[in-house]
Amino acid sequence: MENFSNGIGRDQAAFMAARIPSFTHFLSSYAPGLLPVRDLGPLAGSSDVAADLIKNLPHATTIVAVVSERGVVMAGDRRATAGNMISKRDVEKVFRADEYSAIGMAGVASVGLEFIRLFGVELEHYEKMEGRALSLEGKANRLGKMIRDNLMAAMQGLAVIPLFVGYDEDAAVGRIFSYDVAGGPYEEHRFHSIGSGSVFAKSALKKYYYDDMAVQDAVLACVQALYDAADDDSATGGPDLTRRLFPVITTITDDGFHRISDSESADYAQQVVDGRMRSPDGPIAPLRAAS
Repeated sequence: MENFSNGIGRDQAAFMAARIPSFTHFLSSYAPGLLPVRDLGPLAGSSDVAADLIKNLPHATTIVAVVSERGVVMAGDRRATAGNMISKRDVEKVFRADEYSAIGMAGVASVGLEFIRLFGVELEHYEKMEGRALSLEGKANRLGKMIRDNLMAAMQGLAVIPLFVGYDEDAAVGRIFSYDVAGGPYEEHRFHSIGSGSVFAKSALKKYYYDDMAVQDAVLACVQALYDAADDDSATGGPDLTRRLFPVITTITDDGFHRISDSESADYAQQVVDGRMRSPDGPIAPLRAAS
């Protein structure tokens, strides 16, 4: 076989080498320049101009996830900010990872989108090479390694914090994994939120959540939590009835990944908005005596 290693074509011998189940591992040795940026070099951090440029890149914010009776629900608001400005009103932050998992991101939006695409290829590549899918924990650990490889860039301002959820086919339950800039992962139970509005969203979910929630109730709890986050955090966007922009909502159950349609998301948002017209602070959780 002809070896195109002269810069005109691709080095096909690299593709015929020993089987590597990790696509990012293969790419790091074959074409590292195609990976998400990992180190900005001496410019970042040493220049006020560079720091201002990074600060003013679009940043994605609040993602919420709730374990339901049949799996897990993940939702994200649509706003991206650059400094104190709204840079984008209709950004999507929640995506399909594979048939039984989803990923959301907070942080620098452009880097996060690149990571999400690469992670999807990573899972698909592993399945093709090994003839089977990674376990849910294996997927979570693989994502953690990818985030850890971005640590140098994160320390210079290009941080991405993902939230990973999925349906564990072996245990028949939904699971949630969070991360820090060094990779993690950490398994979260019942519910979790990331991003600038996460403290408000999690506080809301403490009121709304109950064990073995029906999927529809879990979806509604996520939309309520995002509304509460937007109420107190300027970087989180609430339902935009004028522009018809509503949260991106996904469910991952024993039936696999499903993105709720825009019309369904609008119905949930309208239900929340109508309720807030009567009770601006949202539903009141009943006080129950400890058993």
